[in-house]
Amino acid sequence: AKLVPAAAPVPPPGGEPEGDKPAGDEHYCEMLCCMFKYRPWLNHLKNYRFPTSIDPFTNLMYVLWLFFVVMAWNWNCWLIPVRWAFPYQTPANIHCWLLVDYLCDLVYLLDVLVFQTRLQFVQGGDIIVSEGAGFYGDVTLPVGAAGSWSTLLSFSSQYMAFFEFNNRLEAILSKAYIYRVIRTTAYLLYSLHVNSCLYYWASAYEGLGSTTWVYDGEGNSYIRCYYWAVKTLITIGGLPDPKTLFEIVFQLLNYFTGVFAFSIMIGQMRDVVGAATAGQTYYRSCMDSTIKYMNFYKIPRTVQNRVKTWYEYTWHSQGMLDESELLVQLPDKMRLDIAIDVNYNIVSKVALFQGCDRQMIFDMLKRLRSVVYLPNDYVCKKSLLSWRRLWDA
Repeated sequence: AKLVPAAAPVPPPGGEPEGDKPAGDEHYCEMLCCMFKYRPWLNHLKNYRFPTSIDPFTNLMYVLWLFFVVMAWNWNCWLIPVRWAFPYQTPANIHCWLLVDYLCDLVYLLDVLVFQTRLQFVQGGDIIVSEGAGFYGDVTLPVGAAGSWSTLLSFSSQYMAFFEFNNRLEAILSKAYIYRVIRTTAYLLYSLHVNSCLYYWASAYEGLGSTTWVYDGEGNSYIRCYYWAVKTLITIGGLPDPKTLFEIVFQLLNYFTGVFAFSIMIGQMRDVVGAATAGQTYYRSCMDSTIKYMNFYKIPRTVQNRVKTWYEYTWHSQGMLDESELLVQLPDKMRLDIAIDVNYNIVSKVALFQGCDRQMIFDMLKRLRSVVYLPNDYVCKKSLLSWRRLWDA
């Protein structure tokens, strides 16, 4: 808040003297010895009312809230294995761990009691806005009062929020494939993270430094174990040979898991990149086929250059060759709504359609499609017969 000196004149109820009148967007609150100036957004904050019904597909506030739920979920997802395997949770710092655990539980509780009860959903073709819609799971309270475990039940009941957040975020991003690549990379890092925790547990089970295969207890335990997990899951090799039966079985399971997990991650990354570049691949394929066709029939070079220019200009101007392909799957009503928003302002300015029936204009809008022309191309021609009729008239 900004302090204004007490000597400043207070505006009278009937009006304000000219020259001392505060700006229209400024608000003052007079107290004992001075006046406090506060900003208009405080009024909006005070008058804000939480919505009684939330549309999960269009409400950005709900997507923002899902971000906090996912962050709390990720805290448990990444830290539960660490606290189970590594000796990082001690009686001296357990209060810090529990503080964050209880904050995550509070987020889960608010999500279940405040947000999930207000979500809209479709049932039998009707939008239901009553309370009790869409629970992820039962209300769960923190477990492990001794402090050795985090809120495992809350963590398991909120895993659906992670997938819903991904769907909602991808729907509002203009380049969703970038987020998909980041998410797939995070899956790989998490697999390595869990494997490093398992390796430390196996080393502690066998005894730290008892053999050349286990972790020797030197340096940073997590970094050393993570390095071992990377070399194992990605099957780089160069690791000490296991000595005991337990170590051999553990290493074999790691190799088998690494082969399947790494191949799945590579396949997912290929699908994400392929989906992101599908339009450009289609454009290249069409252009190559057209050039091959023109070369086969020995089309003149000037025509070939104009065709290549048309392909490049069309792709760079609208990012696709035929935008009507995107709307084929939509129902007629939605196609009409999009056509009205895109083309109605253009058609309404044409004098020829000023007195036409509204339904006829709507039918014509649904049949319009975008066509790109190059300079010196003939868009339309007037027939000679029409000119003769005009001349005779």
